[in-house]
Amino acid sequence: MTYPYENLENFTLPALLNRSVELYSDEDVLGKVGEKAMTYSQLNEKVQSMIKLLRENGISKGDKVVLLSENMPNWAVAYFAVTYFGGVVVPVLPDFHPSDVHHILRHSEAKAVFVSDRHLSTIEECGESDIKFVIRLDDLEIIDELTNQSYISKLTQKISKSSKELSKPDEDDLAALLYTSGTTGHSKGVMLSHKNLVTNAMSAYVQISIKKDDVFLSILPLAHTLECTVGLIIPILHGASVFYIDKVPTPSVLLKAFSVVRPTMMASVPLIIEKIYKNKVLPKFTGSFIMRNLYKIPFVRKILNKIAGKKLIETFGGRLRFFGIGGAGISPFVEKFLIEAEFPFVVGYGLTETAPLLAGSVLGSTIKLKSTGLPMAGVELKIKDADPKTGEGEIIAKSPSVMIGYYKDEEKTAEVMEDGWFLTGDLGRIDEDGFLFISGRSKNVIIGSGGENIYPEQVEATINQNEAVLDSLMMQQDGKLIARIHLDYELIDKMFKADNAPDAEVKEKIANYLEEMREDVNSQISSFCKMVKFVEQIEPFVKTPTKKIKRYLYTN
Repeated sequence: MTYPYENLENFTLPALLNRSVELYSDEDVLGKVGEKAMTYSQLNEKVQSMIKLLRENGISKGDKVVLLSENMPNWAVAYFAVTYFGGVVVPVLPDFHPSDVHHILRHSEAKAVFVSDRHLSTIEECGESDIKFVIRLDDLEIIDELTNQSYISKLTQKISKSSKELSKPDEDDLAALLYTSGTTGHSKGVMLSHKNLVTNAMSAYVQISIKKDDVFLSILPLAHTLECTVGLIIPILHGASVFYIDKVPTPSVLLKAFSVVRPTMMASVPLIIEKIYKNKVLPKFTGSFIMRNLYKIPFVRKILNKIAGKKLIETFGGRLRFFGIGGAGISPFVEKFLIEAEFPFVVGYGLTETAPLLAGSVLGSTIKLKSTGLPMAGVELKIKDADPKTGEGEIIAKSPSVMIGYYKDEEKTAEVMEDGWFLTGDLGRIDEDGFLFISGRSKNVIIGSGGENIYPEQVEATINQNEAVLDSLMMQQDGKLIARIHLDYELIDKMFKADNAPDAEVKEKIANYLEEMREDVNSQISSFCKMVKFVEQIEPFVKTPTKKIKRYLYTN
């Protein structure tokens, strides 16, 4: 596969960074919202200084360095510095439980840690590990009290002499080790090479054109492969700039960031755009009896959605031309609105194991409802053991971005690799135009009483259309289909005037409401998917970093 990028020495992260520094040296690259961004040449200076510090403290090719922090410009400094000379970066999601972080520190055999002030206590509490020194990411200084002084003093003259010559990584060398926290409950260390990451960033050129004056707003954690590739490596490849939010991205914080940064590009999980639609857009169309009925008329709905689409782009700062959605499936009713609103969105599909992009819709081209688009450049997709009637089977992929394997786990690696093809564990079909449609995870499929395949994600999308539903989870219990429903209690309080009503009365109203909802949902789905009961889920569901419910916690 050839890619349209000149002056790239090879498919490695340092080659990608060097090319961009040379082409875009005085352009802005990374900054915090409301602050001046550093330029590409300033980024390079910081990276080179950090390489010197790491190597002077004994970090060499192949050594693992953990990166635990919220998003900030220095996250990228650490990422590119570690990988520049063949070190292995281990990005850790900031919302991981401290015990998970401690496991990663030990399992990865990391020798050093970059950590932000916000997560310093997690590192301080870690017991046995191979950590020799810790660098505070906020100011890129070594934290003396967390440094193994005897190790530092034993670094011989020999190390400092031999380290004068900077090693270079090969394309197939390990660059990043990512520990996933999936919906099935098993955390695996995914090994991604330089070639995996760089070719994946390059493969997006078919889906979207990115220019040096594009401005990205980063709202997903950089330790997640989706944001690292789409929100860091891709913008740097094209000379664009990226801005980070310094606070928890609440609706008010996001709105302010949109107005300050006025982004042209963003990557997001479906939850964010779904919340905006349900909380901001839909109430305007369903708030009164007249509007509710007008909105049911298709041609009127399309006109109203188009007007709403223009207002939505204004909300994002007025310049948005790309809104990438990935990490989980988007609800079809929200996607239908986005299509009719002519909102510049692209749906993508991929996995951590594929660095991550495998397929995506093409900006400004045909979007098929419920499809995750066409394969990325250099990616082959096939359906394994396809059902002769439906064409559905397991999605398998071959691509330069398919991982090296799972760290220290040859058995699990062998389970997902077959003759050079990666078995995704996702079920789907490919239509006559090459568009990919995903049915759900193979592990989540429920077998109906008549042997039918029931995809809970599809039923949940129907349940979630209800304005009072925040989340739902369909499952089989004692051979019967039920769903757990987490409601929007702020809305429920208004609907049932809960402030002035006895608890027992409110509970009864909620139970009746859930029963009415169940009957309504059952009328919209296949007979073999019909559920016998809706159960109120009072506490929010526990989720993965991409906001997918950890199903195993509720279905086992």
